[in-house]
Amino acid sequence: MESDVFETPGNDRSQQEGVFMIIGIAHICLSVKNLDVMEEFYVRKLGLSHAFDFKGEDGKRMGVYISIGNRTFLEMFTGRKSIEGQAENAAYRHVCLEVDDLQSTVSDIRSRGVDVSDPMLGSDNAWQAWLTDPEGNSIELHQYTAESWQAPFL
Repeated sequence: MESDVFETPGNDRSQQEGVFMIIGIAHICLSVKNLDVMEEFYVRKLGLSHAFDFKGEDGKRMGVYISIGNRTFLEMFTGRKSIEGQAENAAYRHVCLEVDDLQSTVSDIRSRGVDVSDPMLGSDNAWQAWLTDPEGNSIELHQYTAESWQAPFL
């Protein structure tokens, strides 16, 4: 597969010691109970953009791709089993979405009827606020500061 290597637009870290670098998260995939409700939340409430749908052989929509921005997507497919309470069967702890102005983002999302925590400075010196989607998946809204522990890597 060595001949199948391709250049990634915007990748300024082409090779390091003969190994290509991971440059980001391409997408996060969720199995969901109700695709329409989840798409409504992420597109209408959080303001993300619908990219495209996945359809089965029968022509029925079975998944959706939603653009987060900067080459990153949220992918969702139907097929999650009903469970009580929060997303206890999730293999991840939360999805973190970077925002450019946390206070304004929180205000905007609240104006759309979504319950969002007050912004707080995390132990990593980055601002954060928390919410959940309609199926109980935790979402962190995250804004870096000059003092963020992540800053040297940005």
